[in-house]
Amino acid sequence: MKNDAGSSSREKILLAATRIAQAHGYNGLNVRELADEVGIKAASLYHHFANKADLGAAVARRYWENTAAALEAELAGAVDARECLRRYPATFRKALESGNRMCLCSFMAAESDDLPDEVMQEVRTFADVNVAWLAKVLRAANVVDAAQSEQRARAIFAAIAGAQLLARSRADLSLYDALIDGYRAAGLLPA
Repeated sequence: MKNDAGSSSREKILLAATRIAQAHGYNGLNVRELADEVGIKAASLYHHFANKADLGAAVARRYWENTAAALEAELAGAVDARECLRRYPATFRKALESGNRMCLCSFMAAESDDLPDEVMQEVRTFADVNVAWLAKVLRAANVVDAAQSEQRARAIFAAIAGAQLLARSRADLSLYDALIDGYRAAGLLPA
């Protein structure tokens, strides 16, 4: 029973920390405020995470793991690889739809000068997961050859993250959609 309670508390902490980090970044994670939101004492938070860096790394790791699973599920359920590429921007749009939030790892990447190494490694892994998935799907869709797939995947990932950032700064979801339409018109993304 105690393990279930501990597991539940850890899960609540991770969920709340993710919401906060998507809105305010790593530097916006305040341990006392997080503990208050979860309904535990700040000292209890350290029962689950050794320090803020450990918490930040766990949040970023969970985020990229969930993203990797969602991307693979999207590919498995898609009619074809081109359809996956057309749907990919929706994964970033969801954060904007949810309180004008950002992709957690994109937000944290902007704070790279201030991130502990263990957090930065998880943030880099998020980018690597996205780029590898995009490269694989670009090859499967015959959009580019294998030699060009990683470069194109990085361009797509950077463009979509940039569109999200610009749309968030203006609290304008229609701007995000317009930018994605522009990427399609320019040929970066399949139409």
